[in-house]
Amino acid sequence: MATSIVLVDDHKLFREGIKRILEFEEDFQVVAEGSDGSEALSIIDEHRPDIVIMDINMPDVNGVEATKRLIDRYEDLRVIILSIHDDEAYVTHALKSGALGYMLKEMDTDELVEAIKIVSSGGSYVHPKVTHNLVKDYRRVANEGNGGSSAGFTYVEYRKPLHLLTRRECEVLQLMTDGRSNRGISEDLFISEKTVKNHVSNILQKMNVNDRTQAVVTAIKNGWVEVN
Repeated sequence: MATSIVLVDDHKLFREGIKRILEFEEDFQVVAEGSDGSEALSIIDEHRPDIVIMDINMPDVNGVEATKRLIDRYEDLRVIILSIHDDEAYVTHALKSGALGYMLKEMDTDELVEAIKIVSSGGSYVHPKVTHNLVKDYRRVANEGNGGSSAGFTYVEYRKPLHLLTRRECEVLQLMTDGRSNRGISEDLFISEKTVKNHVSNILQKMNVNDRTQAVVTAIKNGWVEVN
């Protein structure tokens, strides 16, 4: 059975573009569209979709507020925020509202589809570029909170987790931390995207985490990667 999706974005042309992309996927079915947050509430009440893809900046009720209201009403609803903003403040507010994903409008088609599939299967997704910004901000705040002490999060001794991952997987984990997408990693390491996906899957399994964001944060905390 196809995953039912509702699109909510105040830009009709952009919304139509996303719809056309998803129509090529047999696993997805766009069941309704909306142009603002308040409209989204009534649409979800009517269609009860599996996933809502929501713009963050909309008139009347914005995407964050709409997400919060929807999650309060439907606890199991999976909301993905789609935004032009990669600033950590936007991302933090979106995730706190209950969203399970944060995608950027600059994503290419393959990345978009892959992100939706991850959330559809019960995972969470944060765009790699956004993840990198979040990690840098987290590192800065942790350092300030420890008064620059060597006991702080920033000064964990860097060491590759060769006890857990292969050397190639360590390279992939570092590039994930640098905010590289699967395509970017494949280009950097001269391997196929399919191979990259296999490496990422192995990394998540070995680190016992659910998604890339958790993997990166865990790696940073343990000093397994360098953050520039």
